[in-house]
Amino acid sequence: MQKLVTFLFFLVLPWISNAQQFVANYDEAKVPVFTLPDVLVFNNGTLVKTKKDWDRRRNEIYTIFEKEVFGVVPEWKGNVKSTIVSQKADAFGGIAKRKEVRLDFMNGDRKVSVMVLIYLPQNSKNAPVFLSYNFDGNHTTTLEPDVLMPDSWVANNKTFGIEDNRANEKGRGAAVSRWPIIEIVSRGFGVATVYYGDIDPDFDDGFKNGIQKLFDSKRDSTSWGSIAAWSWGLSRVMDYIETDKDMNAERVIMMGHSRLGKTSLWAGASDERFAMVVSNNSGCGGAALSRRKFGETVGRINTAFPHWFCDNYKKYNLKEELMPVDQHELLALIAPRPVYVASAAEDLWADPKGEFLSCVFASPVYELLGMKGLPSNVMPALSSPLAGTIAYHIRPGKHDVTPYDWQCYMDFAADYFKLKK
Repeated sequence: MQKLVTFLFFLVLPWISNAQQFVANYDEAKVPVFTLPDVLVFNNGTLVKTKKDWDRRRNEIYTIFEKEVFGVVPEWKGNVKSTIVSQKADAFGGIAKRKEVRLDFMNGDRKVSVMVLIYLPQNSKNAPVFLSYNFDGNHTTTLEPDVLMPDSWVANNKTFGIEDNRANEKGRGAAVSRWPIIEIVSRGFGVATVYYGDIDPDFDDGFKNGIQKLFDSKRDSTSWGSIAAWSWGLSRVMDYIETDKDMNAERVIMMGHSRLGKTSLWAGASDERFAMVVSNNSGCGGAALSRRKFGETVGRINTAFPHWFCDNYKKYNLKEELMPVDQHELLALIAPRPVYVASAAEDLWADPKGEFLSCVFASPVYELLGMKGLPSNVMPALSSPLAGTIAYHIRPGKHDVTPYDWQCYMDFAADYFKLKK
């Protein structure tokens, strides 16, 4: 019996040790002293002085993120077919028109289908469009009874009535608080949303489902994770938008919340067709500086979600100081296009201060390119947005997307696209 107890003790000890190592720090006094990689210094130590220099430095930074964090997307040898599944000319009492578009990704006899739900103002040809993934199905974003539900894997959610990983009518409209579509359309913006699990189901399935199964490449330590797959999917939606006569592909705003905020930043860095990028509470692996080791950390995120990033990222578990990049450089990859980062005061897991500091330390790139970065290096008061070409706010409340967040994003975009407020 004693031998059994001893065996179990040593079996469980590593798990206890790892759990203790990944206990979150919420004390600013315990944030380690750190030195960030200088975004305007090449890997060989020479300075970035011109736009031409930045173009080369940008490629250098992007390649590191690609190989060490998000993973390399293999060559796509398939094709994509778009089909308009439904159209409605008088959605929401006539203020909007709606369409549902199915994108069929095909490679040989393999296929993955993705449904895009689009709401546009009646006079929509030049309307800026917020493109954003949703977490539980397009039908959760609206109360309209005929919007289609996904038939792919969905995470179980008691609040939305999701059981057996399948969407059902109980979830219809369940996420409308995060999707004030009527208000967005009334301001002159469109909305295009996709259930992210259509592209890749969000569980560690060995990449056997979702879009990865359509690619023929073998996996290695640099192979793409789910965030890169979701980002790639957004670019394919952009391909469709470029063909839609009702939409202006030069006015697409990439917006994402939480893990999908990480996705929006990487999509914006990877595809320069997106005119603007919005990161809502994206935290670790998104806008928050990893070297602060505050809230969620690299080790914790890789342990909980091993499928999100490439395997190389796991080298930095508990060793963030060894990373060749940090998240201010991810924001800088979006320059000179506008980027908006938002935090919530009670969302310490996502490290609001770390998100703000990324905006501060990305600003020199915008300034080099003749743009205004974040207008202050002092963290603002609650509900007091700072807006240059980089914008930031922190609001009261928890990890969520609120009407206040949307109001700020629309105000920022209205200024950029010169719309009436």
